[in-house]
Amino acid sequence: MTQRSALNRSLLALSGLVLLGGGLLILFAGLDLYRPHGLIPPTGWPLVTPDDVLIGAADRARWSSQGWWWWPAVIAALVLAAVLALWWLLAQLSRRRPGALSVGGTPPQEGVELRDRALSDAIASEAGVLPGVEHAAVRITGRPAHPRTHVRLTLTPEAAPGATLGALCEGPLSTARRSTGRPDTPTEVRLQVVRHKPHRVE
Repeated sequence: MTQRSALNRSLLALSGLVLLGGGLLILFAGLDLYRPHGLIPPTGWPLVTPDDVLIGAADRARWSSQGWWWWPAVIAALVLAAVLALWWLLAQLSRRRPGALSVGGTPPQEGVELRDRALSDAIASEAGVLPGVEHAAVRITGRPAHPRTHVRLTLTPEAAPGATLGALCEGPLSTARRSTGRPDTPTEVRLQVVRHKPHRVE
């Protein structure tokens, strides 16, 4: 799981819990479940009975006295928040991965399809055994007709980056391009050196 995926899932889970909790509190008040069942709402929660309102007349008058700009500013902020939430949701739903790549035919239904995850796992497995490579991670993005390969290699301190990059291009990447029949697939490679603990001198 990438850092972006973990962050998105964490934000989705947190947002879901907040919305679920708020919805249950409002539902309990609307069904008048607090008093008959002896439930205690959170401190300061204004909705306890079906007749309660979220913002009372006194609060509306007090906030209205702030000036003519107050309520338009609140409405604009809520609209902006809704637009940002909708944009974020659409960004999560949009496919950043091709899903399947056509192999041996165009359009895909005339040939064989290869799952992008299977291809990325194969490249990562072959790249992970290259000399000087501690760990390899591969991700394929883009559309099915225009995929992009992203490779991240963690090298050992003794590795030679130039030699490792050459072995990667001539080995796993070349094999993947021949297998899919896509010799011009754009590829981005990032190299980093594994961190090692400093040696203690006595």
